[in-house]
Amino acid sequence: MQLKRFLLPNIISLTLITVLWFSGVEPVFSNQPNPRTHLQKYIQVQRQILDNYVDKVDIDLLYKNSLKGFVKRMKDSTLVLTGTPLDTANFAQFNVTDLRQAVGRFEKAYLYLAEKSPKEDLDKRTEDAIRYMFKDLDPHSIYIEKEDNERIQEEFDGKFQGIGVQFDIVNDTITVVTPLTGGPSESIGIEAGDKIVTIDDSLAIKYTNEQVIKKLRGPKGSKVNVGIKRYAHNDLIPFTIIRDDIPIYTVDASYMLDDKTGYIKINRFARNTYDEFISAMTDLKSKGMSQLILDLRNNGGGFMDQALKIADEFLARDMKLLSTQGRKSRFNQQFVAGDDDAFVGKPLMVIINEGSASASEIVSGAIQDHDIGLIVGRRSFGKGLVQQQYELVDGSSIRVTISKYYTPSGRLVQKPYSNGREDYAYELISRKNKASTDAVEFVEKAPDSLKFLTDAGRTVYGGGGIIPDHIVEEDTTQSSILGLMRRKRLDLEFTLSYMEQNSKKIEKKYNRDLVKFRNEFKFTDKDMADFNKLLIKNGYAENDTTLKPTLRKDSLYAPVGTFNKERWIAEGFLKSYIARQVWGPSSFYQVYNDVFDSTLKEAMKLWGEVNQLTEYRKKHVSNMK
Repeated sequence: MQLKRFLLPNIISLTLITVLWFSGVEPVFSNQPNPRTHLQKYIQVQRQILDNYVDKVDIDLLYKNSLKGFVKRMKDSTLVLTGTPLDTANFAQFNVTDLRQAVGRFEKAYLYLAEKSPKEDLDKRTEDAIRYMFKDLDPHSIYIEKEDNERIQEEFDGKFQGIGVQFDIVNDTITVVTPLTGGPSESIGIEAGDKIVTIDDSLAIKYTNEQVIKKLRGPKGSKVNVGIKRYAHNDLIPFTIIRDDIPIYTVDASYMLDDKTGYIKINRFARNTYDEFISAMTDLKSKGMSQLILDLRNNGGGFMDQALKIADEFLARDMKLLSTQGRKSRFNQQFVAGDDDAFVGKPLMVIINEGSASASEIVSGAIQDHDIGLIVGRRSFGKGLVQQQYELVDGSSIRVTISKYYTPSGRLVQKPYSNGREDYAYELISRKNKASTDAVEFVEKAPDSLKFLTDAGRTVYGGGGIIPDHIVEEDTTQSSILGLMRRKRLDLEFTLSYMEQNSKKIEKKYNRDLVKFRNEFKFTDKDMADFNKLLIKNGYAENDTTLKPTLRKDSLYAPVGTFNKERWIAEGFLKSYIARQVWGPSSFYQVYNDVFDSTLKEAMKLWGEVNQLTEYRKKHVSNMK
């Protein structure tokens, strides 16, 4: 059945192309790049939208939007459009009623432009035509270029092939932030702070991030030669690196907050997220974890199956996880929890914010609806739509919304998108700094149709994300110095310089004991004076005439005393970066959370509320396990 559904659209597409070809199209196309691909791609997109989109689609609107996109960015402004196949001003004169008619009209427009303006970039024109097909669909149905498609695929596959370093550009030089654990660079001795000066005997100065990635990534087993400049070494050190599979981890941090509280932070749901999560849980349980904080802040989602597996870890057998409903019955599904897992019934909190979307909302929604954990933070993004990705003939792809998902209580968390894609994307900014009033306003305005009940009878709301059980306002601590520091990567420059001089001292004093480092490490006054000099060197100045921090061109002017006032913020970030250099990426969050994470600190005070929720559920749910 699945094979049939896969083949049918493509057979139709190929048939249409064949018909068009034998109708005399080829001679006109012969001088144009990839014309067959353009037409096939156009047909594929229309077919997938018409066959799979969650709502009924008007083929006439779809075609007319595509033609508007096709002509919008033409370079030839002298080309007459009126009365031609490119005319978008006289749409009222006709209606497109089926795919064959839409393809036929697009073919004529394509041929006309190819003939009249042979210098037009027909690749770009076709891509714009496709993008505009999505103009009146939901914001999550999109076109993805081939290059972006490859990058996104790597992220969600959980791996790429390369040399295995995290890098940054510091003073026009590729600088290794950290070699990735288990990667080929680490295995041959490349270190944090190493500067990659040459790549395959070519000078690699003033490269962009994209150029670096292009040079250093490559097929598994292939070789790349680099010349490394290292602290206290006068000459370049040559390395030959054999590229390999490099895992991309989605669990940013996993550690014990105290002797019984575990903490796991997940940045997205990729193909390997559940396995990473289970590994983290196993490790934390071995350290005595009996209660967990799951941090899904700024987790924009990903693979639904990974979210369901993680939610399943906290739900008793046969508890409902999720249901999906689309225009096509094949997209209608129900998901329930499997066998009881070891953490069922244990104290649980989930932290979310306005950046928590889609799969993150599936997890937090299931936990909230069943009253099995406390949701803390700020109202989540509000994405309750499920997409399926379809590959196109040239390696690009489209994502098409195929269904809506509903939490166990029956709520759709999708927020409105009728005001356009820009308003949809930036709406969350308006509520970011007023979490409490936002929630109150949302509840007051919510019609009865958006009110739902949890297992224990608590009221929860659909139509705009997950409202936390306990709201914590965003920490509004701001630093002008921090902005300059991060923009010019002075944090990295200072950290690498500091480690060049102090790495042995840190290793000796803390002996790989991160907890001791977190509790005891402090910068000296001299250290921060050196950092202040670095700021000044890069455009920072304090004076009596400046009333508030002001950015002019590439310099920051601030009132006298600003550095001393904001010093603790800079110290916190720099300490986090040093921890990352010594103990790896996860340690960054441990130090950062110690200094800055007010929401996490507030959450640690709420275990009494978690216990109250458990008692409430016991009282109101007769079949609680």
